[in-house]
Amino acid sequence: MCRLFGLSAAPQRARATFWLLDAPDSLARQSHREPDGVGLGTFTAAGAPLVEKQPIAAYEDLLFAHEARDRESETFVAHVRFASTGGLTVRNTHPFEQRGRLFAHNGVLQGLDELETELGEYRRLVHGDTDSERFFALVTQRIDHHAGDIGAGITDAVTWIADRLPVYALNLILTTATELWALRYPDTHDLFVLERAVGGAAGDRSLDHATGTGIHTRSEALAEHPAVVIASERMDDDPGWRPLASGELLHVTGQQQVRSGIVLNSPPRHQLSLAHLGTAAAASQTAR
Repeated sequence: MCRLFGLSAAPQRARATFWLLDAPDSLARQSHREPDGVGLGTFTAAGAPLVEKQPIAAYEDLLFAHEARDRESETFVAHVRFASTGGLTVRNTHPFEQRGRLFAHNGVLQGLDELETELGEYRRLVHGDTDSERFFALVTQRIDHHAGDIGAGITDAVTWIADRLPVYALNLILTTATELWALRYPDTHDLFVLERAVGGAAGDRSLDHATGTGIHTRSEALAEHPAVVIASERMDDDPGWRPLASGELLHVTGQQQVRSGIVLNSPPRHQLSLAHLGTAAAASQTAR
């Protein structure tokens, strides 16, 4: 499945180093399917989004994924893609940017013709072929409908999809220059949160998070500042990691306040299983 990672150090700008594919020569990586794209989204000091991403179609693209990226931001979002819809192009690689917001998604939804009809003029925000970018455009539309309330917009968009379209999973991370939102829905894939105290569980350590399946990040600055981390899997042995519940929307404010609640308490009306997905989509949801 795709890997999601989000980090909020707000209101501090923190410097962090990312390797979007860690341990390229490990036996663990050699034994698993290579991903189809990688991306990192941050914000400049002026609040402008900076997206660096690359599909993986050649050896040179793997070099892009393995090299260190040292960036400073209040919020970060990273994604490792296993393609379910859309070819291996930059425009189909996460994260996506719309209206100064960044978005990454893990999952599959179908019924894209109906979704495009619902988007109306917001269809112009979509530049690629993926279900994820169309999902983001619906979120953007609903945010506008709710006068800029991002949480209400996410809830509205996901509720509409859950009621009308076939859904496998809608896990997402959305960031602005100062805030972060994360949603797990339904319970198909895990999504974890760590409210990391200054210095982590030991009280005196920098952040150094990695898994054998993708994203690795390190930040010396977070030995001295708190942070909130979102990830598809627990990334270290900190006992503070907890799974988001199905339907839980979590919001990290620009002052490091964490608010969460269940915004969808029932499964999708048209819940998909792996048996309903095509070969590529099913592979994208089970790749390790």
